[in-house]
Amino acid sequence: MPETAEPPSHAEQILELKRQWAELPARQRQLLRLAPLATERGTGARPLRFAELTRCERHSPSLSVLRLSVQLPAQLLHREQNVLEIWLDHGLRTLEFGPASGLQVEPGNRGLGRFLVAQGILWAQQRCGHYQVLGGEFAAKDSFDENLRKHRDHLLEALGFTVTHDALTPVKGSYSAALVSTLQGEWNREKIQQVSLLDAGKMLQQADQTLAEQSIKLRQKDQQLASNLRDEGALRFTISSLVVFCLFQAALLLWMIVS
Repeated sequence: MPETAEPPSHAEQILELKRQWAELPARQRQLLRLAPLATERGTGARPLRFAELTRCERHSPSLSVLRLSVQLPAQLLHREQNVLEIWLDHGLRTLEFGPASGLQVEPGNRGLGRFLVAQGILWAQQRCGHYQVLGGEFAAKDSFDENLRKHRDHLLEALGFTVTHDALTPVKGSYSAALVSTLQGEWNREKIQQVSLLDAGKMLQQADQTLAEQSIKLRQKDQQLASNLRDEGALRFTISSLVVFCLFQAALLLWMIVS
C-alpha cells in the first residue's frame, strides 16, 4: 500500500502561515500627530510632525497576527523600520513580538516606540490576556549607547516587562513578561495623538482659514507699505525742493551783500 503523507506539525503550520502572511496589505489607516518637543542635544530639533499608522490583522484557528506600521511623509524608511508585529500562537497559547530584528523607530525620542508596543498590548489583551509572553534578547547594536539603553529599559519596564542584563557584560540583555494581562498598554498621549478623519478635516479647514486670514493681512500690509512709500516719495520731493530754495535764497543774499 502507498504510504500516506503525515500531516504537518503545529510548528510547520505556524511557519507556513507566517510565510503566507508576510506581505499582507494594510486594512486600516489613521493619522498620528507627533507633538512638538524641546530640542535635545542627542536628537536635535523635534518639531510638529504627522505620520500615518496602518493596521493589518489576520486570524486562523492556530495563529493570529497584528502588524502595525508608521509611515512618514516625504521620508523613505527601511523595510523593517517603524514596524511592530504581534503573533498569537493559539496552540501553544503564547504571544511573540516581531520582527526578529527588533523594533526600529524613526524618528527617535518622540514616544513612537512606546505607542506602537502599547497598541499591540491593548490588541492582545482584548483577545488572549491569559497567553504567555515570549521574551527575547536585545540586539547588540542597540545596547552600546548607555543613554539609549537606559531609555529603552525604562520604556519596557513602564510597559510591564522585566529587563535583565548580564552582570559581566551589561550590553547583553533580554526582556520578558509572565502573561499578556500583566502588561500595561499605556503611552504618553501628549506626545502621540491619534487623529480621526473628521478631526483631520477640521484641522485642514482651520489651517486653510488661517492661511486665508494671513493672506488678507499680508495684502493689507502691502497696501499700507505702498502708501507709505508714496508718502515718503512726496516728502523727499518736498524736502529736496525746500533745500534747493534755501540754497537759492542763501546765494541771493550773499550776492546782495557782496554787491
